Amino acid sequence: VSPQCPLLRRRSVVLASGQGSGCCEWLRCCGGGEPRPRTVWLGHPEKRDQRYPRNVINNQKYNFFTFLPGVLFNQFKYFFNLYFLLLACSQFVPEMRLGALYTYWVPLGFVLAVTVIREAVEETRCYVRDREVNCQAYSRLTARGQPPVFLFITQNQRVPADMIFLRTSEKNGSCFLRTDQLDGETDWKLRLPVACTQRLPTADLLQIRSYVYAEEPNIDIHNFVGTFTREDSDPPISESLSIENTLWAGTVIASGTVVGVVLYTGRELRSVMNTSNPRSKIGLFDLEVNCLTKILFGALVVVSLVMVALQHFAGRWYLQIIRFLLLFSNIIPISLRVNLDMGKIVYSWVIRRDSKIPGTVVRSSTIPEQLGRISYLLTDKTGTLTQNEMVFKRLHLGTVAYSLDSMDEVQSHIFSVYTQVMPSQSQDPPAQKGPTLTTKVRRTMSSRVHEAVKAIALCHNVTPVYESNGVTDQAEAEKQYEDSCRVYQASSPDEVALVQWTESVGLTLVGRDQSSMQLRTPGDQILNFTILQIFPFTYESKRMGVIVRDESTGEITFYMKGADVVMAGIVQYNDWLEEECGNMAREGLRVLVVAKKSLAEEQYQDFEARYVQAKLSVHDRSLKVATVIESLEMEMELLCLTGVEDQLQADVRPTLETLRNAGIKVWMLTGDKLETATCTAKNAHLVTRNQDIHVFRLVTNRSEAHLELNAFRRKHDCALVISGDSLEVGAGTPPTGSSWECASLPALGRGGDGGNDVSMIQESDCGVGVEGKEGKQASLAADFSITQFKHLGRLLMVHGRNSYKRSAALSQFAVFSSVFYFASVPLYQGFLIIGYSTIYTMFPVFSLVLDKDVKSEVAMLYPELYKDLLKGRPLSYKTFLIWVLISIYQGSTIMYGALLLFESEFVHIVAISFTSLILTELLMVALTIQTWHWLMTVAELLSLACYIASLVFLHEFIDVYFIATLSFLWKVSVITLVSCLPLYVLKYLRRRFSPPSYSKLTS
Repeated sequence: VSPQCPLLRRRSVVLASGQGSGCCEWLRCCGGGEPRPRTVWLGHPEKRDQRYPRNVINNQKYNFFTFLPGVLFNQFKYFFNLYFLLLACSQFVPEMRLGALYTYWVPLGFVLAVTVIREAVEETRCYVRDREVNCQAYSRLTARGQPPVFLFITQNQRVPADMIFLRTSEKNGSCFLRTDQLDGETDWKLRLPVACTQRLPTADLLQIRSYVYAEEPNIDIHNFVGTFTREDSDPPISESLSIENTLWAGTVIASGTVVGVVLYTGRELRSVMNTSNPRSKIGLFDLEVNCLTKILFGALVVVSLVMVALQHFAGRWYLQIIRFLLLFSNIIPISLRVNLDMGKIVYSWVIRRDSKIPGTVVRSSTIPEQLGRISYLLTDKTGTLTQNEMVFKRLHLGTVAYSLDSMDEVQSHIFSVYTQVMPSQSQDPPAQKGPTLTTKVRRTMSSRVHEAVKAIALCHNVTPVYESNGVTDQAEAEKQYEDSCRVYQASSPDEVALVQWTESVGLTLVGRDQSSMQLRTPGDQILNFTILQIFPFTYESKRMGVIVRDESTGEITFYMKGADVVMAGIVQYNDWLEEECGNMAREGLRVLVVAKKSLAEEQYQDFEARYVQAKLSVHDRSLKVATVIESLEMEMELLCLTGVEDQLQADVRPTLETLRNAGIKVWMLTGDKLETATCTAKNAHLVTRNQDIHVFRLVTNRSEAHLELNAFRRKHDCALVISGDSLEVGAGTPPTGSSWECASLPALGRGGDGGNDVSMIQESDCGVGVEGKEGKQASLAADFSITQFKHLGRLLMVHGRNSYKRSAALSQFAVFSSVFYFASVPLYQGFLIIGYSTIYTMFPVFSLVLDKDVKSEVAMLYPELYKDLLKGRPLSYKTFLIWVLISIYQGSTIMYGALLLFESEFVHIVAISFTSLILTELLMVALTIQTWHWLMTVAELLSLACYIASLVFLHEFIDVYFIATLSFLWKVSVITLVSCLPLYVLKYLRRRFSPPSYSKLTS
């Protein structure tokens, strides 16, 4: 804005600073209600009465008032935590009190404190990130005495709200957007300003009287319907607005400075409406532990009832039941929750610190054990299994096809057309009938090749960008910059691959703006074309088109390219399209059909009038526009087929083989044709070389799906290829006893789009995102983020396996720690209960998070070890029962041994039994450890030292002089030996005669 203009000024404005000071004075809450279309008035101060939601970003789960209640509710909605809360609360009732309050409330308070602090830290980090975004400053264009209307957004600045694009500083009259944080795609998107406002100087925007009519807020980020009307012109000017005229919040301006007017804010933003609150994921392991806790509680109730029944339900028997429930409450030790939560933190830290999978991020530290229980893996194809880097492979003209090794022939044809000199003319013999015919045939083929290449070079949405010394300029680029400075930008890597190929064969796209394109020929001649209309690609139409006028001849040509399923009905009849498309798809190529149609001037003028009228419609615009375009899409001349291939990621084949050998069934999801999906699956070794493939035929009802599934069940070791429509019909009747290992789902829309992957990741039990060329949105939404697909193998085989087995060991020791008492009052009181659960045994038990049965190299070399985890054997009902029996045996041995060997005082029973209990647990930890770590030894010795040192302060519970006698030592040794020696013998015999699978590898 010119500083000499007294009526205009640019101010700095905060994105979201509350009512009355946001992007504009009128960005306020609209009070709810159903979304409805709106009109934004420009130059009409008296009509701006629309109210808008407050434009803030809030990703926090709680606010100041709901934080503590919300955290506590999420903790106590599970039986495990609720049990300990009720247990602690019961001690406030005098008739139920069994000991000091701190023996119940201190452990529970510690667990809750850890959870609250962790949630507070995460909420604080989230608040800081939100505040940083919400307080970003922007410039606004306003007149003195008037509320601000327009926003200035500079290069590399994030768009703060959904806006209509009015003006850009770029000379070509367009700008690029980076949309990776909106839709996951890293390819830049081209955006066009409103034509009548782009022609105006920036200062004149406040002088016009106009309005924008926009559709109601909705979630569709790929479409928009609206109109821009300028009332102060004669006659009034109306322009249709589409997605190309929008700047959605969350996108970033990649070129130039833009001016826009705000349409939607706050909860009405497209990005906000597409964001769902991710569910709080609970791992299968935690659910199993919660289930086992209920079983232990059931056993607790049964024992309590038996004890009361032995007393013939005398007196206030119901109160006795509660007392027994409290008395035996340590059957469910609270240390289990502490150890598991701390273990998850350690597992997450170990994953992040693994140098062999650098850049791995753990965003959900609550489910690392879930990585060890993966049975089905659903993976996207594009950008995950493949690099999303397209390479041009095939040009097919019907009678002849050119592959990579024959592209020099295509280049020769292009050269001959534009130079009119045959490269081999000097070697031709004098004019004779044979050579003349050959020359004519060659010129005919050259013409066909030229028409195909020119169509590919013109039918796209690619823009060449020239960069030199940090300056971007496209005007007269072919004169100012060399080819090495040119970069192609487009919303699709397929289109970039096609334009790069035309450059390699001699026809180069050197310039493009809103209304023209320039091609350079092999002879450095510049061909100018005027862009009359562009019909962008949509996932509904599966095609795109462009109408151009050749400036040298005035000819108008309609070019179109698209998928064979839609183009087959548009092009003229031929007998080779379907067959060759199938052949190319079976080679794993993405096939596009290219066609053209010449238009007379009158024919185009008639079409333009109908097209403009349809675009101005605000009701059923898409249908009306499509109808008009379809009037041209008839009897088009088929020019060629193009085939591009997406390159596989590095090491994707061995990774998929590892997953398959581990018993994980892999589904590949893609939007490609069935033949292309099958070929990719074979190339990636998702399907083995000798494995049969069953193509699920298209079904329309559940009966047909059931018959097809039965046919699939009868096949052994067979991969499945199924379309999205068929999968939707048969989803309720999955096959049993068979592996659904490969799927192609065109109904999903865009295979490989990072934004579309988010919902799949959030709904999964364990979401893993891969940071790739399609952006980071899927990675940011995932529970675990890796930089390469090949890192998935180590994440599951090593870290997932170790996390699950270690947590299973921690849970087993929690069961072991629950010793059954057979007395009416607690045997151990006060500090002994707390000390047993904390400093005496916590460190050795927790050191099991460092244990591993095999080295990481062995786990990767033999993925079959992972199969054992899929059956849940480390924490099954069988192992649970075994550890319960062990605890009963050892608890009984310690109790009855102490009662049998004690002398005259009760305090001697406490000394003998408690010391035996501590020693037995330390020995059991040593019995369980597979691979010793130096910290494990330190933990064992430290715990024993803590117990010995604390005996001096435990004279209230233990006779210090008695423990120094020889009688105490031999009695404790005998009890400990009787409780542990049989288990050591059983462990030796089991490893000797029935060794586990991992022991064979370690030996």
